[in-house]
Amino acid sequence: MSRAVVVTGMGMTTPVGGDVESNWEAILAGQSGISLIDEPWVEDHTAKIAGIMTVDPLSILEKHETRRMDRSQQAALIAAREAWENAGSPDVDVERLGTVIATGIGGITSLLASYDILLDRGPSRISPHMVTMIMPNGPAAIVGLEFGARAGVHTPVSACSSGAEAISYAARMIQTGRADVVIAGGAEAAIHPITMAGFAAMRALSTRNDDPQAASRPYDIDRDGFVMGEGAGIVILESEEHAIARGAKILGRYAGAGLTSDGHHIAQPDPEGAGAARAITCALEEASLTPADLVHINAHATSTPQGDIAEGTAIRRALGSATDNIYVAGTKSMTGHLLGGAGAIESIYSILAIRDRKAPPTANLDNLDPEVTLNVGNNGPVELPQGDIAVLNNSFGFGGHDVAVIFRSV
Repeated sequence: MSRAVVVTGMGMTTPVGGDVESNWEAILAGQSGISLIDEPWVEDHTAKIAGIMTVDPLSILEKHETRRMDRSQQAALIAAREAWENAGSPDVDVERLGTVIATGIGGITSLLASYDILLDRGPSRISPHMVTMIMPNGPAAIVGLEFGARAGVHTPVSACSSGAEAISYAARMIQTGRADVVIAGGAEAAIHPITMAGFAAMRALSTRNDDPQAASRPYDIDRDGFVMGEGAGIVILESEEHAIARGAKILGRYAGAGLTSDGHHIAQPDPEGAGAARAITCALEEASLTPADLVHINAHATSTPQGDIAEGTAIRRALGSATDNIYVAGTKSMTGHLLGGAGAIESIYSILAIRDRKAPPTANLDNLDPEVTLNVGNNGPVELPQGDIAVLNNSFGFGGHDVAVIFRSV
């Protein structure tokens, strides 16, 4: 576990931008990517809004690629290609190259579309690509094939913490010597009548349909649920030794991660935040840091009434009085919730915050919930200190999954 892990590339496509820099510009400006869903089926739904990718994958990929890939796989491939190019297209032995790309739901839209074809046109009209389009490991497999990865292709599926867990798993592959370079992150594209109806039945989704861009409002007293989003975020992780040897530009350092579980409820967070707090503490221990070393947290901050309070409790439980000096942001206020892709794109926002020494605002935060005792800002970017700094990214998921990942400056 002694090999140092660094970030040498980043790529993403989300509801606020089709690449890393357009994403970051929008996030720093507090721009929301949430809109009404422009589909006839939405009329009967209580929640009619979502974060759709600003750049349609069909406008980027070749037709022969898109017809054999689910939308989540398309997003992953686009983000991976950007990340690989951003990393300088590493010259790496493919047997030392791995892929870890997570998803929370997988190719559900392809599955349901295929079922409709089965009912309407019969089994002979089902695509021979259907199985590989719907399998949860599809994004990781597609990206692994793109770059010829042979050190392992893996897919953590742990609900909304999946993307962050993928990054931690990828780092372990490097730390333990299995790989020198790993393409890691998460992808999700599950905006469909059945998923929207299911989350709405749980009363998890915002129904602020008359004002979509203000619907996702983490920590605000008037929040009423999360907003579904789609897209992908990919990072290139590399052993520091390998990165230096090839002259790569190092964008940030992977410092450590904590992975725990609540053991409380299948869908509700532990209100005491015990599991999440332990994840943060474990991440600090692995990174050999103290709470005072953290300057910024990109919080899970989904905009659900219970979840935001539980996370605030967990942060203060883990970090104590140091919490007052740590700036917290909830970027789902702009992107919506990318489920299995959330932890990946928010890890990238964390790395960018270190790079530019700027932390983004939390959009739509008009009245901070008094039960949330965090240093959350809504008035534009906040300047971060110079010198060696560390940023924490939290990701929590249904099933009681708790993942905390820490990145450090170069």
